Amino acid sequence: MEPQFRRIEDIKSFELAPGVAGRPLFGEGAMLNVIEFEPGATVPLHTHPHEQLGICLRGIQILIVDGVEHPIGPMEGYVLPGGVEHAAKCGPEGATVLDVFQPVREDYRERHAAMLDQAE
Repeated sequence: MEPQFRRIEDIKSFELAPGVAGRPLFGEGAMLNVIEFEPGATVPLHTHPHEQLGICLRGIQILIVDGVEHPIGPMEGYVLPGGVEHAAKCGPEGATVLDVFQPVREDYRERHAAMLDQAE
């Protein structure tokens, strides 16, 4: 893989859930995803085998793990081991979150590529 240098705002976003869009940057062994939550948007309860680390950049993201709500504010972070069931929501101001996944979420790569193909 060659080095990549991208402006995140130039990466086309794809829908993760209604009102939740991600702008992914894929490496060989890891990826990051800048996620924009519209006000009040939610990501339903789900699980994946990937380790997930994140930082809230703007607004408040609430992660729900084992039925417990964990508010994450600007410049606060989290680590979710693979296999942990979780959901997310945000408040009335929306939120911007940076997520990192290891290994790469190939489902995201495929969905993003399909979205780019449709745009051509």
